[in-house]
Amino acid sequence: MSIAREELEKMVKTWLETVEQITKSEGLPVIPDEKTGDPLWVDVRELRLKYLIPIKRVKKFFDGLKEGKVYATRCPVKKAYFFPPQADCPYCMDENLEWVEIKGYGKLLTYTVINVKPTSYLHYPDYVVAVARMEEGFNILCWMAADDPAKLKVGMDVRLVVKPREPEGFLTFYLEPG
Repeated sequence: MSIAREELEKMVKTWLETVEQITKSEGLPVIPDEKTGDPLWVDVRELRLKYLIPIKRVKKFFDGLKEGKVYATRCPVKKAYFFPPQADCPYCMDENLEWVEIKGYGKLLTYTVINVKPTSYLHYPDYVVAVARMEEGFNILCWMAADDPAKLKVGMDVRLVVKPREPEGFLTFYLEPG
């Protein structure tokens, strides 16, 4: 097991023990939010998911990430772009979609800073999720790499980049000012 995975498991275990202690002493699974102190209801059921998704027909997208590229698909009949890529056009059911490398430039439409995270994301510091309108005419939703979220402004230029998500190290796409 990787160090990051071990640290995450330890954090979750500690957090669950704290919830259990508070529940026993207070009689309810209600804990204070670490940042605001506001009361939070904690569902006592554990939800852990691991899943496999077949990607054969959209594997080019993942191959592109390895090359530092981000791809969308485009229906040659309806002229519609799809991101994340789809194998079939949902409008005309054409399965002969074209692969299009995204140029990577767009405008920031909206964003939010995530500071209350699901358990599986507790090991990440606060992060920004953003939506950008790309030059090709479609929107992308993803994490925004920003040192200071206060400097983000709706309408600003952004660019799409591929880099590893740490601490796991897998390649993914991000927006960043630019």
